[in-house]
Amino acid sequence: MENTKSDKKETNQNLARFVRVAEKSDLTEGSGKVVNVDGRSIALFRVKDEYFALANVCLHRGGPLGEGSLNGSTITCPWHGWKFDVRTGSFTVIPTLKVPTYKIKEQNGSVMVEIP
Repeated sequence: MENTKSDKKETNQNLARFVRVAEKSDLTEGSGKVVNVDGRSIALFRVKDEYFALANVCLHRGGPLGEGSLNGSTITCPWHGWKFDVRTGSFTVIPTLKVPTYKIKEQNGSVMVEIP
């Protein structure tokens, strides 16, 4: 069978899966929670009643974003103060610089992250 680019893309999409990483009650407004999934460190955040997931690595020096302070939807890296929007992963000074984000879904009181 011949494998075209579109077939390959479809196959890669099928490999992504949602993994339960926390209970909704584990996440409080204003702070992060760090989880490890398949060797990836992921920072989880709750803003009002929405949940967001970012790679737990600041673009500046690799600081742990999940340990930073959350003000609204902005997380501040605890090491050197770089700020990112947890909804998009964008650096607040240069929005085209982005921390990788992960899709989230809620299911039966759990927070699930899509792992590509």
